[in-house]
Amino acid sequence: MDVTDVTPARQRPVGLAELARIPLRRWRTVLAATGLVLLLVAAYLLVFPATYTATTAVVVRPVVTDPFSVPSGGADRAVNMTAESGIATSNDVIDKVASITGRDTTSVADSLTVETPVGGQVMRFSYAGHSETEAVNGANGAAESYLELRKGMYENQRAAVLKSYDETIALVTSQRTTTQRSLPANQGSSSPSPRTSALLDQLRALNDQLATLAEQRSKIASADLSPGSVTSAARAPVPSSRDAAPLILVAGLLGGLLVGGLVAFVRESMDRRVRTAGEASALVGAPLLGTVGRDRSGRLSDTDLRYLVLALGRWVDGPTPLPLVLLSSAADEQREQVTAGVAAALAQSGHEVRLGVAPESRERIRALLTDAQRRHPAVEQTRPRVPRPRPMPSSVPAPATTPATGGNPEDTMVIPPVRKPRPFPTDDPKNGGVYRSTTTSADKTEIIPRVLPKEAPAATDGEQVRIGAGAVRLVPLEAPVAAGVTVIDAPPALHDERGVRAAREGRAVLVAARDKTRTGRLGQLVERLRSVGVEPVGFVVTGEKRD
Repeated sequence: MDVTDVTPARQRPVGLAELARIPLRRWRTVLAATGLVLLLVAAYLLVFPATYTATTAVVVRPVVTDPFSVPSGGADRAVNMTAESGIATSNDVIDKVASITGRDTTSVADSLTVETPVGGQVMRFSYAGHSETEAVNGANGAAESYLELRKGMYENQRAAVLKSYDETIALVTSQRTTTQRSLPANQGSSSPSPRTSALLDQLRALNDQLATLAEQRSKIASADLSPGSVTSAARAPVPSSRDAAPLILVAGLLGGLLVGGLVAFVRESMDRRVRTAGEASALVGAPLLGTVGRDRSGRLSDTDLRYLVLALGRWVDGPTPLPLVLLSSAADEQREQVTAGVAAALAQSGHEVRLGVAPESRERIRALLTDAQRRHPAVEQTRPRVPRPRPMPSSVPAPATTPATGGNPEDTMVIPPVRKPRPFPTDDPKNGGVYRSTTTSADKTEIIPRVLPKEAPAATDGEQVRIGAGAVRLVPLEAPVAAGVTVIDAPPALHDERGVRAAREGRAVLVAARDKTRTGRLGQLVERLRSVGVEPVGFVVTGEKRD
């Protein structure tokens, strides 16, 4: 299977941990939203005046002639609490409360609240004022004004009823007087006449009617017209809006966190970032070459870089090495750090590396290489010694042979025949000279040329930095490709096509920063690369923190 064959990433459900990482990564948005909400809460507590709320309870009762009797339908049904609530919030009550508190009627109407529970006879007057005195006076004044207003309405009704009774009694009294005058002055012992009997019967009926009217009038006159009484008058101290200030601050903090989390998710949906290597693999369609994290000092981990170099070894140590072009969609994805780290790791292992950089990033790359040189000082490279094997005793004299390479006889040696189990896989002179291994019979000898250490061709252009057993030479980005290991730091590919041009002649490796690289830009970069015939060999993910 070729390394560029990648199975498309399967869709997997998003876990709670990944969802929680979104507001954590966008902590600035969450912090800003929380601070804004807390600022509004603090402005409410400090700028706006405190509100004091006092409550007065009034028991409403029906008006009956006998205060010790209960109406047949029940006391709770004899009083219409909906109508009583309307009377309690009428203009007459509001005008009286406004005169007591000294505020305008509109403010009093907004501050006064009347509660009437269903199936009960208790009415609660709540008044919100700017001070305790105002709140207490407003609640008590509203209750007293309602009772006075309701009592005045009952008195007016009783006066109208008593007036009607008085008029009726006066009419019946005048009729009785007229009837009495119609009776004969002297009546004998004999039986009265029919006319007299009729007048006497009429007189008795008028007397009974007067007695009934007088009794009913007395009941109306003796009725208790009090519509209710205050059972719980408002008094200081009363609760205020400042009493719950700590609770309001806690609620504001929690609300701010909730609003910030929602804003973070909205921003994430509008500006999606690469969160995991799986997301990057689904976008790039190439294998993951390595994940480069940061150590405690903030630098890229040297261990991760060395493993990344091992993953890139199939293209670096091949028979025909091609330039490695590191590409990124933006400039803030640690591409320069990865490029300098890869070049330093290759030099540390003994390679002579040509590092192609753009003029605008040359100083930053030089600073990174200088830091790598400080951590990995240059060491003297020694020529490997090829041990001369001791000749094995043989009864057959070794015939004289001619060197296989036709080179200088001093660079060859004659060794006894030996069987090589695994020959060297290549005979390319570019990979260190010819190393031929053959199996011979007992009467033959094997001539092997001495292998000299591999060295990159001498380069005279650019600045050289010795790191470990090798060196890194800075060359311009547009420098012609030479033999050896070449690493190119390409500018942001979405804004500069020079890196894409170099990738057409080499191997493209994409760099994606976790929580920074936008998925839209990364997908656009991959589409542009494939449109020009460049297939990325893999990608690198940066940004993870190492302990």
